[in-house]
Amino acid sequence: MRVSQLPLSAGASFKPEHFAAISAAPQPLGFFEVHAENYMGGGGPPHAQLGFLREHYALSLHGVGLNIGSTEPLDRAHLARLKELCDRYQPECFSEHLAWSSHGGIFFNDLLPLPYTEANLTSVIDHVDEVQSTLGRRLLLENPATYVCFQQSTIPETEFLAAIARATGCGLLLDVNNVFVAARNHATSASAYLEAFPLDLVGEIHLAGHFETIDGEGSPLCIDAHGTPVVEDVFALFDSVIASTGPFPTLIEWDNDVPDWPVLRAEALAAQERLDRVRLVRAAPAAA
Repeated sequence: MRVSQLPLSAGASFKPEHFAAISAAPQPLGFFEVHAENYMGGGGPPHAQLGFLREHYALSLHGVGLNIGSTEPLDRAHLARLKELCDRYQPECFSEHLAWSSHGGIFFNDLLPLPYTEANLTSVIDHVDEVQSTLGRRLLLENPATYVCFQQSTIPETEFLAAIARATGCGLLLDVNNVFVAARNHATSASAYLEAFPLDLVGEIHLAGHFETIDGEGSPLCIDAHGTPVVEDVFALFDSVIASTGPFPTLIEWDNDVPDWPVLRAEALAAQERLDRVRLVRAAPAAA
């Protein structure tokens, strides 16, 4: 049974500035993904645009505000709005992050990491159970891009994610750029991380751009910025995954310094070419 109902094709982040080009001449694309929190108002142009996408394409909703990694209770009002959105548009997929973004009524404009401990594992499992029970649908949980590690962590990240998925029945969203960014920042192996990742639980893959800089102490720092094309090293990791598993629904994320629609679509087509290539290889009869 597939983890996600999205087509096994490449999709792209939807940006309102692209709507005129997309709606004027709809072209083949696997799916569009939108940030759920941008559509929690009652109506207006955002919903008119989302209604068009829902009519013509497969749709993925990607949450950024559920605060699943927090030890505090989930925001029931936010969860109720999310349920209304899912009920209204019936997306093929809903996903969120293994992260926290608010505490004590203070909201942070970021997705922050958490220590991988038994106590936090129990908390996240409870939160995922609540989300899935409320929405009446499976959640895909995304691996984070990280810039720090915690001495308190006692569980490897891949095991932490697998334990959540197996306890709750949720799926996983594998962000390959996040894997690359975290490996660079922590001087670890991205390939080893992917070898340990429970790929049988994956329902979607994300690809995105990043940039590299130097931190205040003079050390290299890789930032998951979503503002540039996917680099070849990330595509190579993606190739290694789909070579062993076959195609996944694959999203090109681009959230900052957004280019014209033809540029973003070309990135999605580049990912589609890789999916098509591995599909052909896997379909070819084995040599005698």
